Amino acid sequence: MEPEWIILSDYCLVNGIEPSFILLLKEEGLIETREKDGREYIPVSQLHYLERYSRMYYDLSINVEGIDVIRHMLERMEEMHREIRRLENRLRCFGMDN
Repeated sequence: MEPEWIILSDYCLVNGIEPSFILLLKEEGLIETREKDGREYIPVSQLHYLERYSRMYYDLSINVEGIDVIRHMLERMEEMHREIRRLENRLRCFGMDN
């Protein structure tokens, strides 16, 4: 199934985001866009990332490089949480939970 895409210029206009900010995110590999018929599109599945990055950039004045570092740390934390849950489940299998 093909993902749904939103026209980036429309999204920027509705949400008060500068298109240049989106291009910076794309250059850093934080989001993906697709060009078709002279327009840039973003997959709907990435909107929550775009909203998160926009808040960091506009509300907290974090530059794109800082956003990338934060993204990496959040991903690493999520990996660690998954590993902790996996280890807790293994402990339960051996009857060693609290």
